Amino acid sequence: MFFLDSSNPAEIKELFSWGVLAGVTTNPLILARDAGCVDLERRIREVLAASAGPVSVELTSEDEAAMLDEARAYHAWAPERICVKVPFSDVGLKVTHALAKRGVRTNVTCVMSFNQAYLAALAGGAYVSIFSGRIRDMGYAATPVIERTRARLERERLGAEIIVGSIRHLMDVNEALDAGAHIVTVPPAILRKMLHNPKTEETIREFNAAWEKRAK
Repeated sequence: MFFLDSSNPAEIKELFSWGVLAGVTTNPLILARDAGCVDLERRIREVLAASAGPVSVELTSEDEAAMLDEARAYHAWAPERICVKVPFSDVGLKVTHALAKRGVRTNVTCVMSFNQAYLAALAGGAYVSIFSGRIRDMGYAATPVIERTRARLERERLGAEIIVGSIRHLMDVNEALDAGAHIVTVPPAILRKMLHNPKTEETIREFNAAWEKRAK
């Protein structure tokens, strides 16, 4: 399954028309790049209108009480679709657990290790976001983290699903799916790259040329 890692409503609408996407993830970096000084609620409502499925909105507060207040505000925008994105930390686990008890879905983000992923799942996260590219930046592959997390979730019948993000190459997508990710959240540029194979394009041209030659 694929989510789109974007906050650009026009691009989201276009790519959802392909019929291959099931949700959207945003983060403060993406919003700052795509939306600038646009009001957050306004932009997220535009994203909701352009898409289907869950839309993740990340908390930027760092104090527990402030994070819970921020989460309640985001969730109220669209309770059936907003997924509160909680940065991983000890405070983040408290917030995740508190929101889970209230029936608010969370996406625990910035996860870099199996230990963190397991804690996030135990705390009640609906999603656990493992950052493939940033794990590779530390000098090791993300696939063992994904595989161990998936095995543990299934063994203990925990409800969390694995989202793999920080996707930088097509290889990251394939490796994440092969390792057991439930969802890969892909930037628009990577999703578009998934379309292309030179042999496919060559074959289509050959078929169309043959038909045109026949018609003459």
